[in-house]
Parts: sequence; structure tokens; C-alpha cells
Amino acid sequence: MSYTFSVPAADPAVAAAHFLDRLTFETDVSDVHADLTARMPGLVVVDSRGPDAWRQGHLPGAVHLPTAEIATRAAELVPPGTAVVTYCWGPGCNGATRAALEFARLGYRVKEMLGGYEYWVREGLPVRTPAGETRRPVDDLTAPRATARCDC
Repeated sequence: MSYTFSVPAADPAVAAAHFLDRLTFETDVSDVHADLTARMPGLVVVDSRGPDAWRQGHLPGAVHLPTAEIATRAAELVPPGTAVVTYCWGPGCNGATRAALEFARLGYRVKEMLGGYEYWVREGLPVRTPAGETRRPVDDLTAPRATARCDC
């Protein structure tokens, strides 16, 4: 008996709809990095963590807007019609999900960045701190050392 398929896989059409839905709501650090590097117009990346976390390090080009302040401050920091990507600490934190919900309630098109700040750092991508921009070595359990991209 297969443990993997003890519950049968979905019908291909149902599976396609499911995976398309996931991609509608989620993106990953590699794709966000590519869009930030390309200076993709109409994209704002929002760090929804608190001030101490922001100072510890954040994505270059991100806007700092803690989740609790989104309802009152989003309009002053994120123009209407802008596509928003939210992130928080990492996979063990649902802060980016809560932030994305707040933006959606305000009428923004929004996606959550899977892996959050943790996987951004683990993939060796640049981080802005009070001392300037820095990078940590790539964790080869998250990305190839030579490219920092999974090429998936």
C-alpha cells in the first residue's frame, strides 16, 4: 500500500484549478527578488513585522508597514491600484497572511511571499540593515550556492 496515495490524487482538472489558485495567492522569494531587481512597476513589497524586526534587517526596497497599521496607513504608503506582496518572518509565522488579508479588505491586489524574511536570508539575497546592505551565505538546503536560484 502506498502512503503517498492512500488518499487518491485529485482529478487532473481539479488539481490544475487548485495549483492555479495557490499561485494566485502566493509567490516566492526568488520571484520577488527578480521583480525587485527588474524594478517592476506597480509592485510594492510590504514588510509587516514590527520596528525591531525591521531594524534587524529587511528586503531592500520594501515598505515597512506593520499589520496593525495597514488599515490606517496603507493609503499614504501604497498607491491605489498597486500590486502588493506581503512578508513577515517565515513559514512558522502567519503575519504575512494577516497583512495580505488587510490589504485585500482595502481593495488591493495582493500576494503573500512564501518563506518570508527567513527564506530570503537563507537564499543569500540582499538584506538592508542600519549598517547598510549585507548578505549571508546561501543555505544549500534552500538554494544552490552558485546561483541562489532554484531554477524551478
